Amino acid sequence: MAITAKDVADLRAKTGISMIECKKALTEANGNVDEAIKLLREKGLAVAAKKADRIAAEGVVDILLSDDGKKAAMVEVNSETDFVAKNATFKEFVKDILKTILKNEPKTVDELLADKYLDTDATVEDTLKEKIFTIGEKLSIRRFVIIDEPVCASYVHGGGTIGVIVYGDATIDAAEASAVLRNAALQVAAMNPVYTNKESVPEEALNAEKEIILAQIKNDEKNANKPEAVLEKMVLGKIGKFYSEKCLTEQEYVKAEGKETVGQYIAAEAKRLGGTITLKGFVRFEKGEGIEKREDNFVEEIAKLTGKN
Repeated sequence: MAITAKDVADLRAKTGISMIECKKALTEANGNVDEAIKLLREKGLAVAAKKADRIAAEGVVDILLSDDGKKAAMVEVNSETDFVAKNATFKEFVKDILKTILKNEPKTVDELLADKYLDTDATVEDTLKEKIFTIGEKLSIRRFVIIDEPVCASYVHGGGTIGVIVYGDATIDAAEASAVLRNAALQVAAMNPVYTNKESVPEEALNAEKEIILAQIKNDEKNANKPEAVLEKMVLGKIGKFYSEKCLTEQEYVKAEGKETVGQYIAAEAKRLGGTITLKGFVRFEKGEGIEKREDNFVEEIAKLTGKN
């Protein structure tokens, strides 16, 4: 059976696969569209495997809260290009992954991949491989977190560049407390604190910082003859800066008109609302953090294409 350009174009419109692959599948299926689609899907596993060594450092971070607002899931799903990350189909896939996470509460990415995808018979891994084949890029579910607390608040920045969940407890209405903690989530996205408060700083990290400050003080000639007791007091005086930079509650609140810490803001808002809000912690995902991105050398690429390399 003769395969026309229209046949190939129609199959491409249905599958999103390249024209070349569509023509091959139609030829192999003797023009039968359903059979060609089946062949393309069967080849999906091989296509996904071929893409496994590619670098996927783009993508999105997204968050979904349960209906009662007491449970939140955040996931990072990576793609190779920002173009795919902005695709509506990709974004919908990420939302469905979040729904699956909230429903099944897996403990690890491997458990998530083995779970049923929503209410289908396919696993998340099967669906992921099908998306890789359809979209034509390596996709990977890198990490996720589930927070189950009395009060959860979330913020997604830059269309999925950064995601933050802040959680805690309150003696006031959960929705009102969540609105307050959402401002703390904006703070986390902007200022990237490491710890929740002074009490959550590990002793090892605090001692390491004190050693650095002490070394800096001793390197100043003006302090050469000062006794150790004085130097220790100087260290304690400077450790406050460490807290104000690294601890969320000690950071200067970015939306404050005057000088007010995040901790002071939360306490003041809780008092205004007639109760208390306890900030327990936060989780922050930044898209692609820690992934070594590929740097394309376009001069070399052009040279390869023209046979001059």
